[in-house]
Amino acid sequence: MRLALFTDTFLPQTNGVARTLGRLTSHLNRRGIEHLLFTPKSATEGSYPDPVRPVASIPFFLYPECRLALPSMSSIQSQLNSFQPDLLHMATPFNIGLCGLRYAHRQGLPHVASYHTHFDRYLEYYRVRRIVPLYWKYMKWFHRSCDATFAPSRETIRTLQEQGFERLQLWSRGIDCRQYSPDKRNAAEVRERYGITEPLILLYVGRIAPEKDISTLLQAVRHLPESVAAGVHLLVVGDGPLLPELRSQAPRNVTFTGVKHGEELAELYASADLFVFPSSTETFGNVVLEAMASGLPVIAAGAGGSMELVMPGINGELFQPNDPGALVEEICRMANNSILREIMGMEGRRQALGRSWEHIFDGLIRDYEEVIDSRRIKTKAKIFTA
Repeated sequence: MRLALFTDTFLPQTNGVARTLGRLTSHLNRRGIEHLLFTPKSATEGSYPDPVRPVASIPFFLYPECRLALPSMSSIQSQLNSFQPDLLHMATPFNIGLCGLRYAHRQGLPHVASYHTHFDRYLEYYRVRRIVPLYWKYMKWFHRSCDATFAPSRETIRTLQEQGFERLQLWSRGIDCRQYSPDKRNAAEVRERYGITEPLILLYVGRIAPEKDISTLLQAVRHLPESVAAGVHLLVVGDGPLLPELRSQAPRNVTFTGVKHGEELAELYASADLFVFPSSTETFGNVVLEAMASGLPVIAAGAGGSMELVMPGINGELFQPNDPGALVEEICRMANNSILREIMGMEGRRQALGRSWEHIFDGLIRDYEEVIDSRRIKTKAKIFTA
């Protein structure tokens, strides 16, 4: 198999899609599968590993850390002609994904797409809800010819089915339970680093952006009963357009750490006591799984992909999305029950251990092979009937 991938985000960016695709390319290398990956060139990255083909890009106005590709179709076509892919995978429906789709159409090649982000829900947060119907019209056009569309959760598949998408398949997400582990706990050091004196550390990891509903979390922290608030400190890990505003308005028991990576991030997960994730727009919820692997109970909004990871009363709790009062109730209940937190954290870790990346990616490769074989059978049948 020779695979060509197209994505608008890749390492060193730290979002879930970029990290998933980074792990996928590493897995393809281990399995000896030749591949190219086309992605916008990052302003902070000077060199890329051989399979990666960076293309010119500009900052996206809503997220300067994200890049908009300015691809040259002739250059990409030339590289693909030399590479001779068996399958094209579009992980974005936008500029660079359109190049892959166009090439697949011209060459009559098997091609698949993956759906990663509920952009329709994002549009509501940025007050451009009126273009949601146009968004879905475009998305259905983009995916219409694909041999398969991969989605990360059953909730996402249901959403796409309601919009009339076909040939949907589940491509879930895994977790490295050696990287994210309770063994990384170093609470004393973390407390000293951030000047935390409260006994209970709440943790949020993710973008600091409107669609993550982080304002719901901060409102909940402000409205905690004084008896609970005095013993709680919230660590907010990440960056994004709302960071300056929220940092200036945050209560004294909230600390913004900025973006963290690798061992430092794993240490923060393991050193916290409770993970709180208010986002209602997730297609999967990678950070929820990272928290579970780290032995943390999770309080998450009851919407999107998080609902398939958090089992109420077993490894955490779900609350009504965008309802700070409901979140306050769950935080208070967890804050006052250390035994419940410990039991839920252990169960979350147990469930995470069953989600290896190797199993997830090997399943994806089998799906790739089935798409290629199916297209070959259809082509032979057309030749025979002609």
